Amino acid sequence: MEIIQNGSTEDREYIRQQLIGFNKTKVPLSVQHETEQICFLLKEDGEIKGGLTGEYGWNHVHVSFLWLDESVKGGGYGSKLLSMVEAYAKERACSKVILDTFSFQAPGFYEKNGYVEYGRLDDHPVEGMTQYFYKKLM
Repeated sequence: MEIIQNGSTEDREYIRQQLIGFNKTKVPLSVQHETEQICFLLKEDGEIKGGLTGEYGWNHVHVSFLWLDESVKGGGYGSKLLSMVEAYAKERACSKVILDTFSFQAPGFYEKNGYVEYGRLDDHPVEGMTQYFYKKLM
């Protein structure tokens, strides 16, 4: 038996598929569908000024990134992007939207938009900073 540090892309995919197969034996058929990548964009004159990316699957939406250019911050666009992803989640009968953010990003923004903290990792990514985990039930 040996442990190899740098497996190939194929090795990583094999491991991923093995865990997905195991997971499918533990969850109801109703949530066993392929995940779907999502992306909402905010554009001005063809230029991307913001957006939200994430993934739908297993009865929830996970927001990976929400970014706004400095020139449009404070204009309500972040809340509009969240509203759009929440509507998307409701259309698919999701139970929740989940996301994470850092203390130097936007915890107050998410709380203002109805997200509730369910976890945190103190001193991450460095001492004195915190990573927060939020959810909003649909």
